[in-house]
Amino acid sequence: MNIKREDVRNIAIIAHVDHGKTTLVDSLLRQSGIFRENQVVEERVMDSNDIERERGITILSKNTSVHYKGTKINIIDTPGHADFGGEVERVLKMVSGVLLLVDAFEGPMPQTKFVLKKALELNLRVIVCINKIDRPEARPEEVIDEILDLFIELGANEDQLECPFVFTSAKQGTATLDANGEGEDMSILFETILEYIPAPEGDEDAPLQVLISTIDYNDYVGRIGIGKIERGKIVTNQEGIIVNLLDETKKEKVKIGKVFEFEGLNRVEVESAKVGSIIAVTGIEHIHIGDTICPVDNPEPLSFVKISEPTLAMTFSVNDSPFAGREGKYVTSRQIRTRLYRELQTDVSLRVEDTESTDAFKVSGRGELHLSVLIENMRREGYEFQISKPEVLYKTIDGKKMEPIEKVTIDVSNEFIGTVIEKLGMRKGELINMSEANSGYARTVFSIPARGLIGYRQEFMTDTKGNGILNSVFDGYASYKGDIPRRPLGSIIAFETGESTAYGLYSAQERGTLFIGPGVQVYEGMIVGSNPKGLDIEVNVTRKKQQTNMRASGSDETLRLSPPKEMSLEEALEFIENDELIEVTPLNFRIRKRILNSSKRYKSKKNS
Repeated sequence: MNIKREDVRNIAIIAHVDHGKTTLVDSLLRQSGIFRENQVVEERVMDSNDIERERGITILSKNTSVHYKGTKINIIDTPGHADFGGEVERVLKMVSGVLLLVDAFEGPMPQTKFVLKKALELNLRVIVCINKIDRPEARPEEVIDEILDLFIELGANEDQLECPFVFTSAKQGTATLDANGEGEDMSILFETILEYIPAPEGDEDAPLQVLISTIDYNDYVGRIGIGKIERGKIVTNQEGIIVNLLDETKKEKVKIGKVFEFEGLNRVEVESAKVGSIIAVTGIEHIHIGDTICPVDNPEPLSFVKISEPTLAMTFSVNDSPFAGREGKYVTSRQIRTRLYRELQTDVSLRVEDTESTDAFKVSGRGELHLSVLIENMRREGYEFQISKPEVLYKTIDGKKMEPIEKVTIDVSNEFIGTVIEKLGMRKGELINMSEANSGYARTVFSIPARGLIGYRQEFMTDTKGNGILNSVFDGYASYKGDIPRRPLGSIIAFETGESTAYGLYSAQERGTLFIGPGVQVYEGMIVGSNPKGLDIEVNVTRKKQQTNMRASGSDETLRLSPPKEMSLEEALEFIENDELIEVTPLNFRIRKRILNSSKRYKSKKNS
């Protein structure tokens, strides 16, 4: 019998980075009575990962639920970054509608477009939520026009264009239907969701189908499959079979362990669940994203979203520097390999391959941010390893070399626009569109090879004095655009192992910008600074001043050192060249030459 679950709504929240998505979920949770009156709740409670909290971005999609007037609203908080697009595409298969959250000042941004396009293709209902209307510079009327233009550009049908607009201040926890009005609480948003988002429906008596859209992992129970029951009902300890539309050979009989539903921020164990519910199941060891759980006598797989291919790769290898093993807990190739392959269990956009060397692994991802988050997570867990310069993954189509292209949107003050166009032009960027955004600001859109962006973000922040906003989204493959000039900087390399001294650094700083201060342990071949002339220079930063008993006036004045430029992981990834590596440990990032010994390095350069 086909039933409509009026007591359930499944909805995903999609938005650009920093438009207030996770804060909005906080408000909905608070107002639905999930937390006790006196309970102390962290801000942005959904961002559970340390990196998510520090960077203020959501990386992993999260499930939660709230109750309103007897209806359970399952909410999936999705990442806004295109690098984590693999996450977004999957979770949209679990929902009947999306809440499109847009900043009342910034308007729709590239990543908003990326996720919205996916939602419209799946014919999902959309509620537009214009957030931060309490910002002094908010311009809701203009943003409405921009959103409607975006819908038309993405080919939305008439039903989708008739979507409701709700105006919110997630921070204050208010919602209203009037752009200039003031709401009291979030009830208007709750009502709009109940009214406009369709209730899930399906045949409760038909054979079971659960499409697994997300995988979680837990050391105690192993893999946890999360998905929506498309039809039938699921019971604990039920026999079943896993099938996959993209892998016809996969037909594995399984016994379902425990079944959980989401209540607030917790998973609550249930005996059974029926069509329309979003559930988590344990006890299935080889469950993967895209699998369908069915009864043994009726294996019917469901279709699944094709996951975006990786566009960038780098090599992770065992640390072989003179300081190897001093700071890390996990340092062997077996430990690094196990950790990388474990990441594949939850990250569908990642690829890990063994290489000819047992000490090195090729890791491919969706972009610099995607890979740098993995590196940062591993470092914090106590891993020590080395990474190479990121390389773009090329394809050969019809005998032609094709490369990944990114569409870049830049919002910047008019005074910097010339510099940005010039720099991106040098990196094979083509200007597609340029428009006056708002007072004194311009918005430019470029099409640029993905390799042209490697190393540019930091330069962009310097060029625009930290005021520019740069967003990129994958835009397909195009024929190879030709060579791009390499970085203009050379490296300042430590000549011998020891501890850096103020005296040694004082003479080195005349040659360029230093990355370290005095009292730092260095080794031969370690990069301690950059040289603007583009040459690699070796310096002795451990040199001590000769002690003499002669004194001359003025010779003992204190040496003045400029403050060192401390490199973040992203800056280091952007800085290194092909003959350089980054040594990553729980305590430090060190940049080094692949060949540490200067005479061996000179010989290999001569022979190449």
